[in-house]
Amino acid sequence: MPAFVREIDTLVRARYPLLYLVSFEEARLVSLLQDLARAHGKDFYSWSVTRGLRRESGPHPAAQESGRAPLEVLAAAEKLSEPSLVVLKDFHPFLSDASVVRALRELAQGLKSTYTTVILLGPTLVIPPELEKEISVLDIPLPTATDLVALLKEIVTVVRQGNRATVDLDRDDVEQLVKSALGLTLSEAENAFAKAIAQDGRLDESDIALVLEEKRQVIRKSGLLEYQPAQARLDEVGGLDGLKTWLGRRQRAFGEAARRFGLPEPRGLLLLGVQGCGKSLTAKAIAHTWRLPLLRLDMGRIYSGIIGSSEENLRRAIRVAESVAPVVLWVDEIEKALSGSASSGVSDGGVTARLFGALLTWLSEKSAPVFVAATANRIDALPPELLRKGRFDEIFFVDLPDLPERRDIFAIHLRRRHRHPEAYDLDRLASLTEGFSGAEVEQAVVSALYDAFAEQVELGQAHLERAVTETLPLATTMREEIEGLRTWAKTRTRHASSPRTA
Repeated sequence: MPAFVREIDTLVRARYPLLYLVSFEEARLVSLLQDLARAHGKDFYSWSVTRGLRRESGPHPAAQESGRAPLEVLAAAEKLSEPSLVVLKDFHPFLSDASVVRALRELAQGLKSTYTTVILLGPTLVIPPELEKEISVLDIPLPTATDLVALLKEIVTVVRQGNRATVDLDRDDVEQLVKSALGLTLSEAENAFAKAIAQDGRLDESDIALVLEEKRQVIRKSGLLEYQPAQARLDEVGGLDGLKTWLGRRQRAFGEAARRFGLPEPRGLLLLGVQGCGKSLTAKAIAHTWRLPLLRLDMGRIYSGIIGSSEENLRRAIRVAESVAPVVLWVDEIEKALSGSASSGVSDGGVTARLFGALLTWLSEKSAPVFVAATANRIDALPPELLRKGRFDEIFFVDLPDLPERRDIFAIHLRRRHRHPEAYDLDRLASLTEGFSGAEVEQAVVSALYDAFAEQVELGQAHLERAVTETLPLATTMREEIEGLRTWAKTRTRHASSPRTA
């Protein structure tokens, strides 16, 4: 029995008169509550504004049912002579009516001497101050991995019995498929699995990406997070061998095998360093490599002009991220959102400071498998509290690429543009680009391609060398800032590049 069902069972046995269950999964909850009523020998009633009060099941003779009006159902619930569970579906819109609120308060008092419990079931929590002391609230969690495995087994059994499709899943595939469906309701997961089967008549490893796409609908409805297509691969990131090794050792840490081994889920990392050196690309590549959804938290969407709404927006964004976990949450250039926290009491009424405090608390205490990949360019703009151990698993410093890394970056961008890297002198190009960032190397390749296209010839070594010599790298224009950044990071962070190239 799930923990939340045990909690409901305890409250029913303790004769709590009013419960409020917050969940989108109405059908799932109604089925569980029917089983609970049957186990206690109670009658089970459900009410909706369209159908009125109906007796669904129970050991006792049917009682008189009421109409659709909220006041009528509350009066009928108080008159029930037999122990009952009464579920009121989507009752929260009527809690703005003072007479309904008064009737609920009186009902709570009247049910204390009976064995009847009234349960409000809805997707949002709306409690008037008058009812705060009368109602017990439970947030119903989304289906667990165990629930989704049971659903998947049921679907596979039906499919195989009817010879409707081919199922080709090993144990690892099942774990990945279930992990990709975490955060969906049972109904959404069932639809996703059915869609995967209907698409090509098969259910196999390739359907993991399709199920992940179903999560995009959940995220789009929130309006606070951006669902990013995780198309970048780690082998498209030049250099950063130390960071890649660290990530590779945590790739399977979100599975049940890691939990049995005693490992917690990875919490996240903070990538600091010179701009244009692959921090954002790495954040995207993590999601692709780990086969997890990638969400981008744009702090600009969090801030709002209405007092108090910015904090609520952050809480909603966190809830959405946790509801679709495991997931990678990308916070790009985090220093721009939090740099004014110290003076926000003067500049914005303390909004930034409160958001910063809420974010720090969540980073330290979060239990959901949300891997936070944060990037920052300016160390001096970061609040020191953010850098304390415990917020992130590790803080990496991403420096300008050295000669072997620049050679790899040239090869990556030439190959991406359908050129054979072997046709060019990459060692020569790497030596000419001392102090270039990865983004500057890419732009040199693009500029050379423009020149070759304008001349109506194939891209040659001369085009690349000319584009390099015409580029003024950031390391020249911002030499002092970069040296200061390196000095700061030397004893405070871990290098993203391996000792060979650091």
